[in-house]
Amino acid sequence: MIADIQAVLARLPHRYPFLLVDRILERGEREGQPFVRALKNVSVNEPYFQGHFPGRPIMPGVLQIEALAQASIFLLNDQMPEGSLAFLAGVDGVRFKKPVVPGDQLILESQLEFFRRNLGKVKTQALVDGVVVTEATIMFAVGK
Repeated sequence: MIADIQAVLARLPHRYPFLLVDRILERGEREGQPFVRALKNVSVNEPYFQGHFPGRPIMPGVLQIEALAQASIFLLNDQMPEGSLAFLAGVDGVRFKKPVVPGDQLILESQLEFFRRNLGKVKTQALVDGVVVTEATIMFAVGK
């Protein structure tokens, strides 16, 4: 299942400048668990590059985690009750392995580990040119 920006906007509550998913590239199962692969085009026009860092623009790690969390919501949407939202509840095992810079295509991969009642846990990684640049396990709480 490929979803363009219109489908992304229909599923995520985020908007510019905080929408960090441009497209869903793949949705399915991996190792028997729901899986999603998404794309974030990293543009030099992003507002955070003005100050992070002048002369050496690097995508902030917290925004890489946010992009991974937003992609992960596509795994949780099918599990959540109508009208609810997924909120970031925790982040574990974060590793930033390589800087993400303007011109990179950030591939966001998320695999659902579990979803029970109002809690979900997702294993994530971000890649550039097939190399893992960021990884984290993200916990979500679902509420109205």
